[in-house]
Amino acid sequence: MNVTDTILDPEWRQITDYQVDKYRNAHPFPHGVFESFLEEKTARNAESCFPNVSDSSWIHYIHFNERKHGLNKIDQLPVRIQSLINELNSDDFLKWLERLTGIEGLMADPMLEGGGLHQSQSGGFLNIHADFTVHPHHRDWERRVNLIVYLNDNWEEEWGGHLELWNENMTKREQRIAPLFNRAVIFNTTKTSYHGHPEPLKCPEDRTRRSLALYYYTHEKNPNWYSTNYQGRPDDAASKKRLIWLDKKMIATYTRLKHTLGIKDDTVSKILNRFGKK
Repeated sequence: MNVTDTILDPEWRQITDYQVDKYRNAHPFPHGVFESFLEEKTARNAESCFPNVSDSSWIHYIHFNERKHGLNKIDQLPVRIQSLINELNSDDFLKWLERLTGIEGLMADPMLEGGGLHQSQSGGFLNIHADFTVHPHHRDWERRVNLIVYLNDNWEEEWGGHLELWNENMTKREQRIAPLFNRAVIFNTTKTSYHGHPEPLKCPEDRTRRSLALYYYTHEKNPNWYSTNYQGRPDDAASKKRLIWLDKKMIATYTRLKHTLGIKDDTVSKILNRFGKK
């Protein structure tokens, strides 16, 4: 019995040709939405032990282009979530992803750089963006696939938090996906795979938008390096687009420092937090 038999819902354990074709030909870029992705018990266990935001261990991504919190230190995660991440980073699951995406040689990231647990409180958001393309601490690791598993039971439509997928010209939103419990979204990451949840959350103060995010890479000799590329939407005011651009440049500078100096996200969390309060 391989790992996909122990963590995935039976519907997703074997990838069919139809599912492969549907994924690879999806618009605006290859992606799939998987309902009841994990075994019910696995998903419930992860949801029940999902930790609240705290200043002691969470990274606070608070600046103009986003307002969310992350926890990527594997030894500080609940044991059940550690086990789930280990299984989703296993060789068996990587083979499952390779079959789905057609990308060979996928590797997991034990550092959970930019990933791990994500949590947004009321008012939180993440502007539309394409992710950084090269691992900050491994210059020959090109980012290829994102996996997001949502852990929000009884999530209401009016609370928002929908993941939006935009075309490469940023002229049209092509998908809008609610962050419902045990729903997974998997997509190929490129310099134009624009996505985010740009509308501020309207959930009650005692609820948060919770997800597990894992990123997968391949070894490449000379990968094309791009930092996280935030984009304004067509209807955004010119002043907002300008601030999105300025904040993007600040993040690009920080990303380059990570490449050269080995800085970790938790080091800059306090700086971003101060910037977001101004």
